[in-house]
Amino acid sequence: MTQCLARRSLYMMGMRCIRCGRIFPIGDYFEGCPNCLSGGWPASVAPAYDDAMFTSEHWKNWLAYSGEPVLGEGETPLVRLPSLEQRIGIACLSAKCEGANPTGSHKDRMSAFVVHRAKEVGLTTVAAASSGNAGVSLAAYAASAGLDCVIVTTPDMSANWRRAAEMHGAQIIATATSDERWRLVAEKTRSGAWYPVTNYLTPPVGSNPFGVDGYRAIAYELFAQSGANQPTDVVVPTARGDIIWGIAQGYADLRKAGLLTVLPKVHAVEPFPRITCVIAGVDMRETFAGTSALVSIGGGTVTFQAMEALKMTGGAAVAVAETQVREDQMELARAGLYLELSSVAALSGLKRLLHAGVVSRAANAVIVATSHGYKEEAHYERPLDTVSLRLM
Repeated sequence: MTQCLARRSLYMMGMRCIRCGRIFPIGDYFEGCPNCLSGGWPASVAPAYDDAMFTSEHWKNWLAYSGEPVLGEGETPLVRLPSLEQRIGIACLSAKCEGANPTGSHKDRMSAFVVHRAKEVGLTTVAAASSGNAGVSLAAYAASAGLDCVIVTTPDMSANWRRAAEMHGAQIIATATSDERWRLVAEKTRSGAWYPVTNYLTPPVGSNPFGVDGYRAIAYELFAQSGANQPTDVVVPTARGDIIWGIAQGYADLRKAGLLTVLPKVHAVEPFPRITCVIAGVDMRETFAGTSALVSIGGGTVTFQAMEALKMTGGAAVAVAETQVREDQMELARAGLYLELSSVAALSGLKRLLHAGVVSRAANAVIVATSHGYKEEAHYERPLDTVSLRLM
Protein backbone atom coordinates (compact mmCIF):
# COMPACT_ATOMS: atom_id res chain seq x y z
CA MET A 1 0.00 0.00 0.00
CA THR A 2 1.23 3.49 -0.85
CA GLN A 3 1.66 5.88 2.03
CA CYS A 4 -1.41 8.10 2.40
CA LEU A 5 -1.19 11.87 2.78
CA ALA A 6 -3.23 12.13 5.97
CA ARG A 7 -4.56 9.88 8.69
CA ARG A 8 -8.09 8.51 8.36
CA SER A 9 -10.26 9.26 11.37
CA LEU A 10 -10.02 6.66 14.11
CA TYR A 11 -13.65 7.47 14.96
CA MET A 12 -14.94 6.23 11.60
CA MET A 13 -16.87 3.02 12.23
CA GLY A 14 -18.39 2.33 8.82
CA MET A 15 -20.36 3.78 5.94
CA ARG A 16 -23.99 4.75 6.54
CA CYS A 17 -26.70 4.91 3.91
CA ILE A 18 -28.30 8.33 4.22
CA ARG A 19 -31.66 6.89 3.08
CA CYS A 20 -32.16 3.56 4.86
CA GLY A 21 -29.61 4.05 7.65
CA ARG A 22 -27.90 0.71 7.11
CA ILE A 23 -24.23 0.59 8.21
CA PHE A 24 -21.69 -1.05 5.89
CA PRO A 25 -17.98 -1.75 6.47
CA ILE A 26 -15.58 1.08 5.65
CA GLY A 27 -15.05 0.94 1.91
CA ASP A 28 -15.66 2.59 -1.44
CA TYR A 29 -19.33 2.63 -2.40
CA PHE A 30 -19.20 4.61 -5.63
CA GLU A 31 -22.75 3.52 -6.52
CA GLY A 32 -24.14 4.35 -3.10
CA CYS A 33 -26.03 2.00 -0.84
CA PRO A 34 -26.23 -1.51 -2.38
CA ASN A 35 -29.49 -2.14 -0.51
CA CYS A 36 -31.27 0.96 -1.86
CA LEU A 37 -29.79 0.54 -5.33
CA SER A 38 -31.19 -2.98 -5.63
CA GLY A 39 -34.61 -1.59 -4.70
CA GLY A 40 -34.43 1.02 -7.45
CA TRP A 41 -33.74 4.03 -5.16
CA PRO A 42 -30.10 5.10 -5.53
CA ALA A 43 -28.85 6.84 -2.39
CA SER A 44 -25.46 7.97 -1.19
CA VAL A 45 -23.52 6.55 1.71
CA ALA A 46 -21.46 8.68 4.08
CA PRO A 47 -18.78 7.95 6.65
CA ALA A 48 -20.39 7.02 9.98
CA TYR A 49 -18.65 8.17 13.15
CA ASP A 50 -18.70 7.18 16.80
CA ASP A 51 -20.44 9.86 18.87
CA ALA A 52 -17.30 10.15 20.99
CA MET A 53 -15.74 12.04 18.07
CA PHE A 54 -17.87 15.10 18.78
CA THR A 55 -16.24 15.54 22.18
CA SER A 56 -12.79 16.00 20.62
CA GLU A 57 -11.15 19.37 20.99
CA HIS A 58 -11.31 20.66 17.42
CA TRP A 59 -13.72 20.16 14.55
CA LYS A 60 -10.81 19.38 12.20
CA ASN A 61 -10.74 16.00 13.92
CA TRP A 62 -14.36 15.40 12.91
CA LEU A 63 -13.54 14.82 9.25
CA ALA A 64 -12.72 11.64 7.36
CA TYR A 65 -9.07 12.66 7.14
CA SER A 66 -7.15 14.94 9.47
CA GLY A 67 -3.82 16.62 8.98
CA GLU A 68 -2.40 19.64 7.20
CA PRO A 69 -4.14 20.86 4.04
CA VAL A 70 -2.73 19.45 0.82
CA LEU A 71 -2.49 22.74 -1.09
CA GLY A 72 -3.89 25.16 1.49
CA GLU A 73 -7.57 24.40 0.95
CA GLY A 74 -10.19 25.43 3.48
CA GLU A 75 -10.46 28.25 6.02
CA THR A 76 -11.94 30.45 3.27
CA PRO A 77 -13.02 34.00 4.19
CA LEU A 78 -16.51 35.02 5.28
CA VAL A 79 -17.06 38.48 3.80
CA ARG A 80 -19.77 40.91 4.97
CA LEU A 81 -21.57 42.74 2.13
CA PRO A 82 -23.15 45.86 3.70
CA SER A 83 -23.88 47.66 0.42
CA LEU A 84 -25.85 44.67 -0.84
CA GLU A 85 -27.71 44.41 2.48
CA GLN A 86 -29.16 47.84 1.87
CA ARG A 87 -29.98 47.23 -1.78
CA ILE A 88 -31.81 43.93 -1.33
CA GLY A 89 -33.32 44.72 2.07
CA ILE A 90 -31.87 42.22 4.53
CA ALA A 91 -30.41 42.72 7.99
CA CYS A 92 -27.13 40.88 7.39
CA LEU A 93 -25.59 39.35 4.28
CA SER A 94 -22.20 37.65 3.94
CA ALA A 95 -20.47 35.50 1.35
CA LYS A 96 -18.43 32.39 2.13
CA CYS A 97 -15.75 32.84 -0.54
CA GLU A 98 -14.84 29.35 -1.73
CA GLY A 99 -13.07 30.87 -4.72
CA ALA A 100 -10.19 31.51 -2.29
CA ASN A 101 -9.34 27.80 -2.44
CA PRO A 102 -6.18 26.94 -4.44
CA THR A 103 -7.86 26.17 -7.79
CA GLY A 104 -10.60 28.73 -7.26
CA SER A 105 -13.57 26.64 -6.16
CA HIS A 106 -15.11 24.57 -3.38
CA LYS A 107 -14.14 21.40 -5.28
CA ASP A 108 -10.69 21.53 -3.68
CA ARG A 109 -12.16 20.34 -0.38
CA MET A 110 -13.44 17.20 -2.11
CA SER A 111 -10.32 16.61 -4.21
CA ALA A 112 -8.07 16.67 -1.15
CA PHE A 113 -10.00 13.86 0.51
CA VAL A 114 -10.25 11.85 -2.72
CA VAL A 115 -6.48 11.77 -3.15
CA HIS A 116 -6.08 10.84 0.54
CA ARG A 117 -8.39 7.88 0.01
CA ALA A 118 -6.85 6.84 -3.32
CA LYS A 119 -3.39 6.78 -1.73
CA GLU A 120 -4.73 4.84 1.25
CA VAL A 121 -6.18 2.05 -0.91
CA GLY A 122 -3.16 1.99 -3.24
CA LEU A 123 -4.77 3.18 -6.48
CA THR A 124 -2.65 5.27 -8.82
CA THR A 125 -5.16 6.88 -11.18
CA VAL A 126 -7.99 9.20 -10.15
CA ALA A 127 -10.73 10.22 -12.56
CA ALA A 128 -13.64 12.60 -12.97
CA ALA A 129 -16.41 13.15 -15.49
CA SER A 130 -16.16 16.92 -15.62
CA SER A 131 -15.96 19.90 -17.93
CA GLY A 132 -15.02 22.42 -15.29
CA ASN A 133 -14.10 23.02 -11.66
CA ALA A 134 -14.11 19.39 -10.48
CA GLY A 135 -11.74 18.28 -13.23
CA VAL A 136 -9.26 21.10 -12.77
CA SER A 137 -9.29 20.64 -9.00
CA LEU A 138 -8.74 16.90 -9.17
CA ALA A 139 -5.91 17.38 -11.67
CA ALA A 140 -4.13 19.76 -9.31
CA TYR A 141 -4.51 17.55 -6.26
CA ALA A 142 -3.51 14.41 -8.15
CA ALA A 143 -0.36 16.18 -9.32
CA SER A 144 0.48 17.20 -5.76
CA ALA A 145 0.03 13.60 -4.58
CA GLY A 146 1.96 11.99 -7.44
CA LEU A 147 -1.14 10.32 -8.90
CA ASP A 148 -2.22 10.03 -12.52
CA CYS A 149 -5.43 11.85 -13.40
CA VAL A 150 -7.97 11.35 -16.18
CA ILE A 151 -10.65 13.93 -16.96
CA VAL A 152 -13.49 12.67 -19.14
CA THR A 153 -15.20 15.61 -20.79
CA THR A 154 -17.02 16.68 -23.95
CA PRO A 155 -15.62 18.52 -27.00
CA ASP A 156 -17.06 21.86 -25.84
CA MET A 157 -14.96 21.98 -22.65
CA SER A 158 -13.89 25.54 -21.90
CA ALA A 159 -10.38 26.31 -23.15
CA ASN A 160 -9.53 27.85 -19.77
CA TRP A 161 -10.45 24.72 -17.84
CA ARG A 162 -8.83 22.43 -20.42
CA ARG A 163 -5.53 24.30 -20.28
CA ALA A 164 -5.48 24.27 -16.48
CA ALA A 165 -6.12 20.52 -16.31
CA GLU A 166 -3.48 19.80 -18.93
CA MET A 167 -0.95 22.05 -17.18
CA HIS A 168 -1.40 19.88 -14.08
CA GLY A 169 -0.64 16.81 -16.18
CA ALA A 170 -4.12 15.34 -16.53
CA GLN A 171 -5.10 13.20 -19.48
CA ILE A 172 -8.17 14.67 -21.21
CA ILE A 173 -10.60 12.28 -22.91
CA ALA A 174 -13.56 13.75 -24.79
CA THR A 175 -16.72 11.76 -25.47
CA ALA A 176 -19.51 12.80 -27.80
CA THR A 177 -22.12 13.24 -25.05
CA SER A 178 -22.29 13.76 -21.29
CA ASP A 179 -23.95 10.36 -20.82
CA GLU A 180 -21.03 8.67 -22.56
CA ARG A 181 -18.68 10.30 -20.04
CA TRP A 182 -20.49 8.53 -17.24
CA ARG A 183 -20.47 5.19 -19.06
CA LEU A 184 -16.71 5.36 -19.58
CA VAL A 185 -16.03 6.27 -15.94
CA ALA A 186 -18.35 3.45 -14.82
CA GLU A 187 -16.52 0.91 -16.98
CA LYS A 188 -13.06 1.93 -15.81
CA THR A 189 -14.13 2.15 -12.17
CA ARG A 190 -15.75 -1.27 -12.15
CA SER A 191 -12.62 -2.77 -13.74
CA GLY A 192 -10.47 -1.26 -10.98
CA ALA A 193 -8.47 0.94 -13.36
CA TRP A 194 -9.68 4.31 -12.08
CA TYR A 195 -10.56 5.75 -8.68
CA PRO A 196 -13.46 8.18 -9.31
CA VAL A 197 -14.41 11.47 -7.70
CA THR A 198 -17.69 11.98 -9.58
CA ASN A 199 -20.96 10.08 -9.87
CA TYR A 200 -21.60 7.95 -12.97
CA LEU A 201 -25.06 6.46 -12.32
CA THR A 202 -28.44 7.46 -13.76
CA PRO A 203 -30.43 8.15 -11.59
CA PRO A 204 -27.43 9.55 -9.73
CA VAL A 205 -25.97 9.38 -6.26
CA GLY A 206 -23.56 11.95 -4.87
CA SER A 207 -19.87 12.10 -5.64
CA ASN A 208 -17.19 10.04 -3.90
CA PRO A 209 -18.40 9.79 -0.28
CA PHE A 210 -14.95 10.41 1.21
CA GLY A 211 -14.67 13.54 -0.92
CA VAL A 212 -18.15 14.81 -0.05
CA ASP A 213 -17.27 14.42 3.62
CA GLY A 214 -14.85 17.31 3.19
CA TYR A 215 -17.71 19.75 2.63
CA ARG A 216 -18.84 19.35 6.25
CA ALA A 217 -15.97 21.69 7.13
CA ILE A 218 -17.79 24.62 5.49
CA ALA A 219 -20.42 24.50 8.24
CA TYR A 220 -17.74 24.18 10.92
CA GLU A 221 -15.87 27.19 9.54
CA LEU A 222 -19.05 29.27 9.30
CA PHE A 223 -19.81 28.43 12.92
CA ALA A 224 -16.32 29.46 14.05
CA GLN A 225 -16.26 32.62 11.92
CA SER A 226 -19.73 33.81 12.93
CA GLY A 227 -19.30 33.78 16.70
CA ALA A 228 -22.37 35.18 18.43
CA ASN A 229 -23.91 36.21 15.09
CA GLN A 230 -24.74 32.78 13.66
CA PRO A 231 -26.42 32.54 10.22
CA THR A 232 -30.15 31.96 10.06
CA ASP A 233 -30.04 30.99 6.37
CA VAL A 234 -27.34 29.56 4.10
CA VAL A 235 -28.01 29.69 0.35
CA VAL A 236 -26.16 27.20 -1.86
CA PRO A 237 -25.92 26.81 -5.67
CA THR A 238 -26.95 23.19 -6.19
CA ALA A 239 -26.64 20.51 -8.85
CA ARG A 240 -26.48 16.98 -7.40
CA GLY A 241 -26.21 18.17 -3.84
CA ASP A 242 -22.67 17.33 -2.70
CA ILE A 243 -21.95 20.70 -1.11
CA ILE A 244 -25.45 21.34 0.26
CA TRP A 245 -25.53 17.91 1.90
CA GLY A 246 -22.08 18.45 3.42
CA ILE A 247 -23.08 21.83 4.87
CA ALA A 248 -26.36 20.50 6.27
CA GLN A 249 -24.63 17.47 7.81
CA GLY A 250 -21.92 19.68 9.26
CA TYR A 251 -24.51 21.79 11.05
CA ALA A 252 -26.25 18.62 12.29
CA ASP A 253 -22.87 17.56 13.74
CA LEU A 254 -22.53 20.88 15.56
CA ARG A 255 -25.94 20.35 17.12
CA LYS A 256 -25.02 16.79 18.14
CA ALA A 257 -21.90 18.17 19.82
CA GLY A 258 -24.06 20.60 21.81
CA LEU A 259 -22.59 23.68 20.11
CA LEU A 260 -25.86 24.69 18.41
CA THR A 261 -29.48 24.30 19.37
CA VAL A 262 -31.08 25.72 16.21
CA LEU A 263 -29.75 24.93 12.74
CA PRO A 264 -29.71 27.56 10.01
CA LYS A 265 -31.98 26.74 7.10
CA VAL A 266 -29.90 25.58 4.17
CA HIS A 267 -31.55 26.48 0.84
CA ALA A 268 -30.86 25.09 -2.65
CA VAL A 269 -30.70 27.26 -5.77
CA GLU A 270 -30.98 25.66 -9.20
CA PRO A 271 -30.94 26.99 -12.80
CA PHE A 272 -34.29 25.44 -13.74
CA PRO A 273 -36.87 23.43 -11.76
CA ARG A 274 -35.62 20.02 -10.63
CA ILE A 275 -35.65 19.86 -6.83
CA THR A 276 -38.66 22.17 -6.87
CA CYS A 277 -40.48 19.63 -9.06
CA VAL A 278 -39.63 16.79 -6.67
CA ILE A 279 -40.90 18.82 -3.72
CA ALA A 280 -44.12 19.28 -5.70
CA GLY A 281 -44.50 15.49 -6.00
CA VAL A 282 -42.59 14.41 -9.12
CA ASP A 283 -40.58 11.16 -8.82
CA MET A 284 -37.02 12.03 -7.83
CA ARG A 285 -35.66 9.50 -10.33
CA GLU A 286 -37.04 11.41 -13.32
CA THR A 287 -34.88 13.47 -15.69
CA PHE A 288 -35.80 17.14 -15.81
CA ALA A 289 -35.48 19.12 -19.02
CA GLY A 290 -33.70 22.44 -19.04
CA THR A 291 -30.67 24.28 -20.35
CA SER A 292 -28.68 27.11 -18.82
CA ALA A 293 -25.39 28.95 -19.02
CA LEU A 294 -24.99 28.10 -15.32
CA VAL A 295 -22.96 25.06 -16.34
CA SER A 296 -21.50 24.25 -12.93
CA ILE A 297 -24.96 23.57 -11.53
CA GLY A 298 -26.49 22.16 -14.71
CA GLY A 299 -27.76 18.67 -15.42
CA GLY A 300 -31.26 17.27 -15.36
CA THR A 301 -31.19 14.99 -12.31
CA VAL A 302 -31.85 15.12 -8.57
CA THR A 303 -30.19 13.15 -5.78
CA PHE A 304 -31.58 11.88 -2.51
CA GLN A 305 -28.81 13.71 -0.65
CA ALA A 306 -30.01 17.09 -1.95
CA MET A 307 -33.53 16.38 -0.72
CA GLU A 308 -32.21 15.13 2.62
CA ALA A 309 -30.18 18.32 3.15
CA LEU A 310 -33.34 20.43 2.82
CA LYS A 311 -35.23 18.09 5.13
CA MET A 312 -32.50 18.17 7.80
CA THR A 313 -32.52 21.95 8.05
CA GLY A 314 -36.02 22.96 6.93
CA GLY A 315 -34.61 24.68 3.85
CA ALA A 316 -36.32 25.49 0.56
CA ALA A 317 -35.43 25.15 -3.12
CA VAL A 318 -35.77 27.87 -5.74
CA ALA A 319 -35.05 28.10 -9.47
CA VAL A 320 -33.57 31.30 -10.91
CA ALA A 321 -33.64 32.87 -14.36
CA GLU A 322 -30.35 33.24 -16.23
CA THR A 323 -31.11 36.88 -17.08
CA GLN A 324 -31.45 37.70 -13.38
CA VAL A 325 -28.23 35.87 -12.54
CA ARG A 326 -26.33 37.87 -15.16
CA GLU A 327 -27.59 41.11 -13.63
CA ASP A 328 -26.63 39.90 -10.18
CA GLN A 329 -23.15 38.96 -11.39
CA MET A 330 -22.60 42.64 -12.17
CA GLU A 331 -24.15 43.69 -8.85
CA LEU A 332 -21.82 41.41 -6.89
CA ALA A 333 -18.83 42.53 -8.91
CA ARG A 334 -19.64 46.18 -8.13
CA ALA A 335 -19.73 45.14 -4.46
CA GLY A 336 -16.22 43.68 -4.83
CA LEU A 337 -16.85 39.99 -5.60
CA TYR A 338 -16.42 38.75 -9.16
CA LEU A 339 -17.96 35.28 -9.14
CA GLU A 340 -18.60 32.53 -11.64
CA LEU A 341 -22.12 32.74 -13.05
CA SER A 342 -23.22 29.52 -11.34
CA SER A 343 -21.96 30.86 -8.02
CA VAL A 344 -23.89 34.13 -8.43
CA ALA A 345 -27.09 32.06 -8.50
CA ALA A 346 -26.94 32.02 -4.69
CA LEU A 347 -27.62 35.78 -4.57
CA SER A 348 -30.38 35.49 -7.18
CA GLY A 349 -31.96 32.70 -5.17
CA LEU A 350 -31.75 34.68 -1.95
CA LYS A 351 -33.57 37.57 -3.60
CA ARG A 352 -36.38 35.26 -4.67
CA LEU A 353 -36.59 33.69 -1.22
CA LEU A 354 -36.79 37.16 0.36
CA HIS A 355 -39.51 38.23 -2.06
CA ALA A 356 -41.52 35.08 -1.31
CA GLY A 357 -41.16 35.58 2.45
CA VAL A 358 -39.31 32.28 2.86
CA VAL A 359 -36.30 34.18 4.20
CA SER A 360 -37.03 36.98 6.65
CA ARG A 361 -35.87 40.54 6.04
CA ALA A 362 -34.39 40.33 9.55
CA ALA A 363 -32.28 37.29 8.56
CA ASN A 364 -28.54 36.81 8.82
CA ALA A 365 -27.94 35.14 5.47
CA VAL A 366 -24.81 33.61 3.96
CA ILE A 367 -24.45 32.94 0.25
CA VAL A 368 -21.92 30.24 -0.60
CA ALA A 369 -19.75 31.73 -3.33
CA THR A 370 -18.55 28.46 -4.80
CA SER A 371 -16.13 29.80 -7.41
CA HIS A 372 -14.55 33.04 -8.63
CA GLY A 373 -15.27 34.43 -12.08
CA TYR A 374 -11.78 34.74 -13.53
CA LYS A 375 -11.91 31.31 -15.13
CA GLU A 376 -14.96 32.14 -17.24
CA GLU A 377 -14.24 32.87 -20.89
CA ALA A 378 -15.09 36.40 -21.98
CA HIS A 379 -16.14 37.28 -25.52
CA TYR A 380 -16.00 40.84 -26.87
CA GLU A 381 -17.40 41.95 -30.21
CA ARG A 382 -14.73 44.61 -30.65
CA PRO A 383 -11.30 45.32 -29.16
CA LEU A 384 -10.62 48.05 -26.65
CA ASP A 385 -10.38 51.58 -28.01
CA THR A 386 -6.96 53.18 -27.73
CA VAL A 387 -6.29 56.76 -26.74
CA SER A 388 -3.42 59.03 -27.47
CA LEU A 389 -1.33 60.13 -24.49
CA ARG A 390 -1.40 63.65 -25.95
CA LEU A 391 -5.15 63.75 -25.38
CA MET A 392 -4.96 62.78 -21.72
